[in-house]
Amino acid sequence: MERTIRAIGSFAEGVHAGTIKPQRSDAFYILLVIGIGGSALGPQLVCDALGGVEDPMIVRFIDNIDPDGVDRLLGELNESLDQTLTVVISKSGGTKETRNGMLEVAAAYQRAGLSFARHAVAITQEGSVLHQQSVQEHWLATFPMWDWVGGRTSELSAVGLLPAALQGIDIEAMLAGARDCDIVTRNANVRENPAALLALMWYHAGRGRGERNMVVLPYRDRLLLFSRYLQQLVMESLGKERDRKGETVHQGLTVYGNKGSTDQHAFVQQLRDGRNDFFVTFIGVQRDRDAAGMLVEPDVTSGDYLHGFLYGTRAALAEGERESLTITLEKLDARAIGVLIALFERAVGLYAELIDVNAYHQPGVEAGKKAAARLIDLQRRILAHLRGRRGTSLNAVEIAAAIEANEDVEAVHHILEHISANPEHGVQRQHGKDPFSATYAAS
Repeated sequence: MERTIRAIGSFAEGVHAGTIKPQRSDAFYILLVIGIGGSALGPQLVCDALGGVEDPMIVRFIDNIDPDGVDRLLGELNESLDQTLTVVISKSGGTKETRNGMLEVAAAYQRAGLSFARHAVAITQEGSVLHQQSVQEHWLATFPMWDWVGGRTSELSAVGLLPAALQGIDIEAMLAGARDCDIVTRNANVRENPAALLALMWYHAGRGRGERNMVVLPYRDRLLLFSRYLQQLVMESLGKERDRKGETVHQGLTVYGNKGSTDQHAFVQQLRDGRNDFFVTFIGVQRDRDAAGMLVEPDVTSGDYLHGFLYGTRAALAEGERESLTITLEKLDARAIGVLIALFERAVGLYAELIDVNAYHQPGVEAGKKAAARLIDLQRRILAHLRGRRGTSLNAVEIAAAIEANEDVEAVHHILEHISANPEHGVQRQHGKDPFSATYAAS
């Protein structure tokens, strides 16, 4: 770990100094991060929370495999691709979403007459497919991701530290904050252990069954993505069908939120007067801005109003017998972000002990991936059948019967609708009297 941190610092310094440079440009000015789930949510949170106009690199993300989204981002980069450093993050190296994004971006470099390898960095497990590719193609660098680090708890590993260092963020301060949080959250005295108090609050509010949702309301624009980050950390860790004894428990803790005071004009009305099926986690920051602010009224700044809205909302919810907890930061900096990340990681682990579930596996996610693989296989069978009967129009029921997929006729219908809407597969759709009587043929 220490070697990795030193290597990250050295690589970032080389990029910023221009000693590690792209193929045609004088230096890298843009960072493109390709990842999915925790490989993107953590880096996105830190990027948005700590970034500024003086950052040495502009950071962009591909965190989905939406072709239109990829095209839009590549269109924005366009003439700047020769100044773009791409970091590909995948522990196994075989995650389809990340692999597809990498292939799309590599093709864009090639169209621009650039070598992808001379602009690429990998963060992956040693020996993975991605690791082997990066070594064989002589990428700029490869950083490790260990088997025991899950994506949702990877922000303080190379996954989050490398993008942050390249952006110019003080990663040593982030780690110091997490380290300090680790010390206090190892305290066996519950009243002096903030992670234990947090976990017990969750347990109390949801009666140990997750019966209430956790609404995260950070009163700072820079923490807008914190609720999205916590959605994965909390829900993927705690949302389990079975406990560690194998008994069916259907545990979980639902997380949602936006930011204050935007929420005053969005869903706080329901929180105050509607269903009492939640508890709120308020996050406030004492320091409003780096410099002195202007007065919008005598002796009142915009920050004073924001502070007032937080505690006013909390009081209004309390009047309606709605529960909440409040976390207050002195200022929002790298150390504070490290503390927050470590605090919630530890709270999740402790809460999992209270409800006896494994916080560090995700069988539901794997089930979804397997189901998607089955659909891709079904699509291949559909295309093979249509191409074997070119020019013949068939409906979904006929095709499902021909490929022995009668139980999957609905899936066959949806696949046919999708492949006929896109020109790559060469399948034409002929309208019927309703959407389900349409026919399809391979040209």
